[in-house]
Amino acid sequence: MSDNDGKKTLGLRGGPRSGNVKQSFSHGRTKNVVVETKRKRVVVPKPGASKPTAGGSTGGAAVGGSGSKRPAGISDAEMERRLKALQAAKARESEEAAQREAEEKARAEERERMRAEKEAKEREQREAEERARKKAEEEERKAREAAEAAKQAAAAPAEQPAARQPAGGAKQSQPAAPRKAEREREERGRRKGDDGGRRSGKLTLNQALGGEGGRQKSMAAMKRKQERARQKAMGGNQPREKIVRDVQLPEAITVAELANRMAERVGDVVKALMTNGIMATQNQTIDADTAELIIEEFGHNVTRVSDADVEDVIKEVEDKPEDLQPRPPVITIMGHVDHGKTSLLDAIRDTNVTSGEAGGITQHIGAYQVTTKDGAVLSFLDTPGHAAFTSMRSRGAQVTDIVVLVVAADDAVMPQTVEAINHAKAAKVPMIVAINKIDKPEANPTKVRTDLLQHEVIVEQMSGDVQDVEVSATTGQGLDELLEAIALQAEILELKANPDRAAQGAVIEAQLDVGRGPVATVLVQNGTLRQGDIFVVGEQYGKVRALINDKGERVKEAGPSVPVEVLGLNGTPEAGDVLNVTETEAQAREIAEYRANVAKEKRAAAGAATTLEQLMQKAKEDENVSELPILVKADVQGSAEAIVQAMEKIGNEEVRVRVLHSGVGAITETDIGLAEASGAPVFGFNVRANASARNTANQKGVEIRYYSVIYDLVDDVKAAASGLLSAEIKETFIGYAEIKEVFKVSNVGKVAGCLVTEGVARRSAGVRLLRDNVVIHEGTLKTLKRFKDEVSEVQSGQECGMAFENYDDIRPGDVIEIFERQEVERTLD
Repeated sequence: MSDNDGKKTLGLRGGPRSGNVKQSFSHGRTKNVVVETKRKRVVVPKPGASKPTAGGSTGGAAVGGSGSKRPAGISDAEMERRLKALQAAKARESEEAAQREAEEKARAEERERMRAEKEAKEREQREAEERARKKAEEEERKAREAAEAAKQAAAAPAEQPAARQPAGGAKQSQPAAPRKAEREREERGRRKGDDGGRRSGKLTLNQALGGEGGRQKSMAAMKRKQERARQKAMGGNQPREKIVRDVQLPEAITVAELANRMAERVGDVVKALMTNGIMATQNQTIDADTAELIIEEFGHNVTRVSDADVEDVIKEVEDKPEDLQPRPPVITIMGHVDHGKTSLLDAIRDTNVTSGEAGGITQHIGAYQVTTKDGAVLSFLDTPGHAAFTSMRSRGAQVTDIVVLVVAADDAVMPQTVEAINHAKAAKVPMIVAINKIDKPEANPTKVRTDLLQHEVIVEQMSGDVQDVEVSATTGQGLDELLEAIALQAEILELKANPDRAAQGAVIEAQLDVGRGPVATVLVQNGTLRQGDIFVVGEQYGKVRALINDKGERVKEAGPSVPVEVLGLNGTPEAGDVLNVTETEAQAREIAEYRANVAKEKRAAAGAATTLEQLMQKAKEDENVSELPILVKADVQGSAEAIVQAMEKIGNEEVRVRVLHSGVGAITETDIGLAEASGAPVFGFNVRANASARNTANQKGVEIRYYSVIYDLVDDVKAAASGLLSAEIKETFIGYAEIKEVFKVSNVGKVAGCLVTEGVARRSAGVRLLRDNVVIHEGTLKTLKRFKDEVSEVQSGQECGMAFENYDDIRPGDVIEIFERQEVERTLD
């Protein structure tokens, strides 16, 4: 660059060298920058110009001045941005330095604090040791004083006769000198022992606490110590007599529990086990035989007990005749579905029970109390009549006193009627036949009585001993006569129970109620169940929180033959479980846990194959059987049980329904997770899925189906299971052909010249080759020709050429059987 006047001016030697540089920033950003490398600048001042100083105007012009002194391609804004970035970097460096300085200072303070704490702890420990030493010296001094006092008391009677003797010289005073010397020797020994104790350096927690806020020795402990010191002074410790205990030994016991029952040290028991070659810690379980060996080694007596002995607390107690009082009879109404059982009870109670059941069908066991016009109290159980509820009816018959068999006069005896008769006979319960729907024009009570004869039920009109009453639930006809018959039968039975004993009853129904928790409908059979009683029922236990009678009222107690709803269980029991009141909650819990373990072991044993052959057989069976897995949730235990039993009956040797899980209560997210893992639908019977379960089911594509009538559920599952059946292949014979001649054709192989003797030959059909009426080949046709043309079919009486796919062994005289296959859908009965 040159000036206008031609003189030398500021300039650069040689031109700038430029290049591209790639800059990297945080978060993966990059930027390409043009960089110019300039040679060293030589400054030649103008005449009269002042010498530039560092950081002066010249330097400033070079950095931030005009564009002629700035690297090419960099604008003012870019230059300003770079300066700001430089200043920000310097500010960050200063902040980081300040932060590092603060952290170092904090670390130094922390080290100083920890050093101070350590010194304080060491100082406290030294003080505690000093206090412990002083305390030990004080206790030793007291013990010495007590021993001195005991010796003086023992020596006093011996010195008194010597004092009474005449002063006879030194012979009488000689025994006192050895005693004094002996006391001095003991004193010196104790002093040496004290020094040794101080040098031992062993410190216990109690010594370290030094009695200041620590555990103090009881008065009894101090007395025992003084007694030991006195006995030692009197002539040594006498060995204590061994206490022999009767040790109850279950089938398995932990080492610690065994030591506790023997009142021996755990270490001694572990040592005894090691001596017998058994390495076991205190928390390990040993068998009864090993434990018996150890107990005998310690000199105790063994009493073998079983885990089942926990149930001994609820054994039956025979009631005295004078304690028994009359109780109301329990009547179970049984019969075929839709024969009017609930309607009959409805008419007796003057309430509308049926309207509350889906489709007018009883799904649960109901328990009600009815007071007759004469003031007699009757307890009624209404059992469902559908075949799926066979077990519930069976359970009802076992807790009842009288069975009322309802038979519709227009329908006569049906399959479930027969089942009800069998249950009543098995339970040895008297029966009363109620011939219902007598008001209908087509009613035929004589046919009912005649049909009952076939099942060995002989009514009074047929010269039998079974009472029969013609009734109508609609018009009320014969209801009074039915109640009289029940009262008469109850009077004959002379039903009595003892209300003044621990209650015992049977669970008629159980359900998981939202808000109230597990609820069980219990029929009290003996004793009186009161609010606050602790009880065990099946695998569950609890404390009676509330009792609700059949009218929905809260009551304080329930006597024999009274049905009540019990609240306060820890889980839902099984319908049919027996309720027993226990004295303590610990007993109830122990019995419930024992029963749960037994049931778990039974289920495990039933589900597991015991031998390799059984495992292989089970695996082989599973390969050949298609399964439809389902989950069932119901509102009450009885319904869930009945549905599961119905599901087990669906299927054959090819298809079966497997209930993965059944339970009581709403469908939860856990149920949906299990269903998704197993590819199973979820069936809800009178229950619904909660919000989270519904959302999860929608996301994971799990089907939830709701039902209120059990027939619909069973029919749907049957239809679904039928879809798993392999279609039946049905064969239809459409024709026969006889081979007259065999030709060899190039590129085809052997071709049979045939005459269709019967029906029709089709190319799409299947064929079998018969030789002497024996099938030697089955397959398909490769070609079917009529003269030289390929045809689809050939009618009877015509000749044709046939060639088999992948088969050439054909001879004149062979017969070809032509048939068609058809798939037929199968269904489960």
